[in-house]
Amino acid sequence: MKIIRIRVFRKSLTYVGGIYAWGRGNAIDVAGSTVVMIDTDANLSGVGEFCPCGDNYMDAHSEGTEAAARLLGPALLGEDPRQLTHIERLMDNTVRGHGYAKASFDAACWDILGKAANQPVWMLMGGRLTDGAPMYRVAPQKPVAETITEMEQHRQAGYRHFQIKVGGDATTDIDRIRATMAVLKPGEKAYADANQGWTVNEAVRVVRAVRDLDVMIEQPCQTYEECLHVRTHTDLPMKLDECVTGMRAAQRIVNDRAAEVVCLKISNLGGLTKARRVRDFLVENGLSVVAEDTWGGEITTAAIAHFAASTPPELLYNTTDLHNYNVESTGAPAPETRDEKLFATDVPGLGVDPDFDSLGDPVAVYQ
Repeated sequence: MKIIRIRVFRKSLTYVGGIYAWGRGNAIDVAGSTVVMIDTDANLSGVGEFCPCGDNYMDAHSEGTEAAARLLGPALLGEDPRQLTHIERLMDNTVRGHGYAKASFDAACWDILGKAANQPVWMLMGGRLTDGAPMYRVAPQKPVAETITEMEQHRQAGYRHFQIKVGGDATTDIDRIRATMAVLKPGEKAYADANQGWTVNEAVRVVRAVRDLDVMIEQPCQTYEECLHVRTHTDLPMKLDECVTGMRAAQRIVNDRAAEVVCLKISNLGGLTKARRVRDFLVENGLSVVAEDTWGGEITTAAIAHFAASTPPELLYNTTDLHNYNVESTGAPAPETRDEKLFATDVPGLGVDPDFDSLGDPVAVYQ
């Protein structure tokens, strides 16, 4: 089997909640998604998607995938997409770093492998260990009363895990954390996500002010070292996110016992192939993980669903249904969500096809 054509599509995804605000002064209402479709001479095709949460998020932007495709496209033509390790090494040798730009190509190859083997991707990643992954929902930065109202709306929709966006003014964030924790019902979880927004001084001040609450702190500062410093000043559980960029970061987290929960964004790690490797290492060392990505539509969520399904349930903290954050579509059918859980399909591959009516014409074709 050989790759004979690669198509790249660009799609704007409008946030269903109007303005999505997080960290210190970050806000979007539209995210730019890139969809990659790989065609083979065996009449099998695969699809992948990458979408950053704003073009300044984690130094990644939607046009980066298109730029990388100018090099990756010609390099991948004629290759067997089922040879995942070879494809991974070829992409890494063609483009140094920029794992997010390779993630959609990697997912498309997993999709083709699943179809060729007549198996869903979760089976190829180790089997279905979790049948329905618990989902969280984000409550972006808003006035506290509006945040509480939004949490209630999400609760009515079935969500029991809430990610509260903080990372701005420390005093305001302390009030926000206290107010939102006070309205949690039995069995619900919430964590305060600063998205790297606090300085070390601000973070230490916040964790000391809320140390009596049952709240997890997520990525308080920009760097791993800063987060580790905050860790030494609190007994609250910690979750790390943006600084988790690969196996070396995972090894440091394990060695330093720097967090209880590690967020694994597929594109931040360079694709499903690398994400599975990191996930398995963390699980082997007893750390809980979150299966997710930066943003995206149905194609991204399908990859997340398979990643979550192949994770041990006792160490899968939660996941999220990113396609339900958007007005527009990138693919169909959407992964199933019910009873506050995300389910991976049994259909071979990722189980999702591009929504060409929504995507329109490709912005680049390599053949």
